[in-house]
Amino acid sequence: MNKIIQHSSEASLSEVHESVDTTKQPKKGWRRILAYIGPAYLVSVGYMDPGNWATDLQGGAQFGYTLIWVLLMSNLMALLLQSLSARLGIVRRKDLAQANREVYPKFINFSLYVLAEIAIAACDLAEVLGMALGINLLTGLPLIWGVCITVFDTLILLLLQNFGIRKLEAFIIALVLIIGGSFLVEILLAKPVLSDVVRGFVPHHLSSGALYIAVGIIGATVMPHNLYLHSALVQTRKISTDEEGLKRAIKYNNIDSAVALNAAFFVNTAILVLAASVFFTTGNTDVAKIEDAHRLLEPLLGTKLAPLLFAIALIAAGQSSTITGTYAGQIVMEGYINIRIDPWLRRLITRLLAIIPAVFTILVYGDDRIDALLILSQVVLSVQLGFAMVPLIHFVSDKATMGKFAIGLPLKLVSWLVALILIYLNVKMVVEQAAELYAEPGNLGWKIVVAIAAVFFTWLFLTTTFLPLVVRHRMHKIFKMHGEIPQLQTLPVKENKRIAIALGFSNKDEKLISYALAQGNENTEYILIHIVESVSSIFSGKMSDDDETRRDQERLNKYAEQLTQMGHSAITVLGFNHRKRAIVKIVEEYEADLLVMGAHQHRGIKDYLFGETIETVRHRVKIPVLVVNI
Repeated sequence: MNKIIQHSSEASLSEVHESVDTTKQPKKGWRRILAYIGPAYLVSVGYMDPGNWATDLQGGAQFGYTLIWVLLMSNLMALLLQSLSARLGIVRRKDLAQANREVYPKFINFSLYVLAEIAIAACDLAEVLGMALGINLLTGLPLIWGVCITVFDTLILLLLQNFGIRKLEAFIIALVLIIGGSFLVEILLAKPVLSDVVRGFVPHHLSSGALYIAVGIIGATVMPHNLYLHSALVQTRKISTDEEGLKRAIKYNNIDSAVALNAAFFVNTAILVLAASVFFTTGNTDVAKIEDAHRLLEPLLGTKLAPLLFAIALIAAGQSSTITGTYAGQIVMEGYINIRIDPWLRRLITRLLAIIPAVFTILVYGDDRIDALLILSQVVLSVQLGFAMVPLIHFVSDKATMGKFAIGLPLKLVSWLVALILIYLNVKMVVEQAAELYAEPGNLGWKIVVAIAAVFFTWLFLTTTFLPLVVRHRMHKIFKMHGEIPQLQTLPVKENKRIAIALGFSNKDEKLISYALAQGNENTEYILIHIVESVSSIFSGKMSDDDETRRDQERLNKYAEQLTQMGHSAITVLGFNHRKRAIVKIVEEYEADLLVMGAHQHRGIKDYLFGETIETVRHRVKIPVLVVNI
C-alpha cells in the first residue's frame, strides 16, 4: 500500500447532501426533532422487506413462537450497528464506503465493493420477488409477468427524487404505516395466545434447521448495505459542526433509529406471530411459501380481509425497499471506486441483476422455488455482514478521526461481542452447509469452488479486521515521532545568493536553467557546472585539454553569455573524472546555497547501468537539492 490515507472531498449522495437545514430550526420543540426524523425510516424498510417475510413465515410455521428471541436479538443488534453507522456519517461526514477507501488498499476495497454489490443484488432480488408475489396474490397476474413489471418501479423512484429527500421520506413513512397497519389488523384477527408469545422471547438452543432460519432472520434484519446507507443518509441534514451541534445530531438520530427500527421489529414479529398462531398451532407446519400463507389465511381466519391486507402489505414492503437498495448501490459505487453514473441507469442495472436470477429460477424450476430463493438471498446478506460491520466498529472507535465522539470502552466491547456472535452464527451455518455438500458423493467442481471461496473469504476477513489496527498504530507512531504540531507564525525565506546548476548538455538544459532562475532573484549568481568524463580527463584532471574539454567549456560559456544578456550573473565551472565527487566538491568550493539537478527517472537495472548520481550527491551536500524530472 503506497499511501496510508487517501482523502476524498466528494460528498456522499451529493444531489441531496445537506439539503435539509437543521440549523435554522427552533432551539427547542417538536420542529427541531422533526428536522432530523427521516433517514432511519429509509433504513428501516430494509428490515421489513419481502426477504424478512419468507424467513419470518417459515420460522413461525415450523418452530412456532420459539424464534421471537432471535428477532429481538437481531433488532437490538440492528439498533446498535445503525447508531454506529449514523455516528460515523454525522461526525466524519463520510459514509462507510468512503471511510473504507481511505484505509484499505485498492484490491481490498474492490473486493469489499464486489461483496457490497452482491449484497445489494441479493436484497433487490428479495424485493423483486416480493413485489411480483404481491401483484400475483392481489391480481392473479402470473409471477413471471410480475417480475418483469418491477422494472418500471425505477420510474417511481426517479419521480420521487425530483421532489427532494423530505418528500421521499414522507412517501416511505406512508408505506411503513400501510405495512404496520395491515399487520396490526392481521394480529387482531389471529388472536394469538399472549403467554406463548411471551415465552418466545426466552433464548434457547437452536437445531440445525432452526439455525438456518435464524441466520436468515439475522441476515434479513441486520443488512450490510443498510450500514452504508445510514452513514450517508444522515448527511442529508445540514448540522452545526461544533461539539454541541454534533451531540444534538447524534441524539436525535438515535431517537429516529429507535422509533423506526422498533416499527420494523413490530412488523417482523407480527409476521412470525401470525404464522405461529395461524399455521403452527393448526398443524400446518409445512407452510414455507408466502403464497401458501396467503391462501390459508382466509379459511383459517374466516375473513377475506386477511389475505387482501397481506398482499397489499407485501407490495408496499417490496416497493419501499427498492428505493433504499438504489441509494445503497449509489453509495458503494461512488465510495469504493469513485464512479458516478446517472440514478436511472444505476437503478436499471441493479434491478436487472435481480431480475435475471428470478426469471431463470421461475423458467427452469417453476414458481415452487421462489421462497427458497428468498431464504437464500437473506443468508447471502448475513454471510457478508461481517465485511461491513467490522470496519465500521474500527472507524467509530478511532479517537484520531472521531475525537471526543469515538465510542467508549463499554460500547466498544458490546459492539465487538455483537460482531463475534454474528460471525460465529454465520461460520457455523456455512460450515454445516459445506459439510453436507462434502458428505455427498461427486460434485467435485463445487467442492473445489467452495474450498477456494473459503480460503479467500478467510483471508479477506482477517485483512479487513486487522489492517485498520496496523494503519492506526503506524499513524500514531508517526505522530509521536514527529512530536506536537508546531504553530506556523514567521516563516523566514533564505535568499539564494548562489545557485549551482549541474548541466548534462542535452536538450533538457533549458528546462534546468529555467527552474534555477525561478529560485533566484536579481542578486543571485548562477554557477553552471558540467563534468567532463573523457579519457584524457581521467588521467589529467584539470590539466585536460582535449577536444571534448574545449567543446564543453565553450558550451558553458555560451550559456553564461546568454544569461548575462538577460541581466543575470553567471560563472562556469568544469569538473573532471568522477561525476558525483566533482559536483559535491564544486558546490562546497563555491559555497552554493542551492543545487539544481536533472533526473532521468531511471528505474531498476538502469540505475546500475547509468548510475545514481542524485542519490549520492544529495546525501553528501549540506544544501537543498532541487531535482527536476527531465
